[in-house]
Amino acid sequence: MTLRLDHVQLAIPEGADDLCRPFYTGLLGMTAVPKPTGLAKRGGLWLESGSVRIHLGVETDFRPARKAHPAIAVADLDALARLLLEAGHHPAWDDAIPGVRRFHVDDPVGNRIEFMQG
Repeated sequence: MTLRLDHVQLAIPEGADDLCRPFYTGLLGMTAVPKPTGLAKRGGLWLESGSVRIHLGVETDFRPARKAHPAIAVADLDALARLLLEAGHHPAWDDAIPGVRRFHVDDPVGNRIEFMQG
């Protein structure tokens, strides 16, 4: 029986914590939360904003997620698209689902993330 989704994990290459942190905390406004001591030595970041939690885990043989992706509902999709574009992350708008406004963007290591109007 499903209760709720706890978090989404995305892979990042070793040493990419500092590259990803400004994207997730600065542009997306997420908060970095401390990882448990036993996991902190592995690198990566744990991030959250309200009930949305994303864990960035270091993967030795890293390949960015190009198809699999989290979809995050936001209050002001157009404002986020402008903010991302100004920061050099180009939203790819997609109208494939009737009545749903959404776009995809790549994080700094190439993982696909979908944003949709909440």
